[in-house]
Amino acid sequence: MAKSNRARGNDAETLACNYLEKHGWQILARNVYVGKAEIDIIAQNLFCIAFIEVKMRSGTKFGHPIEFVNEAKIERLFTAAEYWAQKNNIQLPLRFDVIGILKHPATTPEIAHFEDAYR
Repeated sequence: MAKSNRARGNDAETLACNYLEKHGWQILARNVYVGKAEIDIIAQNLFCIAFIEVKMRSGTKFGHPIEFVNEAKIERLFTAAEYWAQKNNIQLPLRFDVIGILKHPATTPEIAHFEDAYR
């Protein structure tokens, strides 16, 4: 039986969290909803808080996974991140990242972390 979109999204976020933790990030939250906006991952390192959108695809026929983040999603992410940061009294700089995952059957997933993807 095929996995649901939510289950595939959860798998992608778990891969992204494992990658981030391996690279020194602390995961603060996953799947944070602010109104209609969802923040996939909120993570912190010594220098900043990153709000991370995760996209996974099985190939690049229609483009790299990061190309599937549209302007409306970015705008909702900014609004949600600002609200979350104010609510949690965050003093560190904020950053917006994207993690694109290419997951081919029978191979190790390729993970690309695009830091500060949206200014």
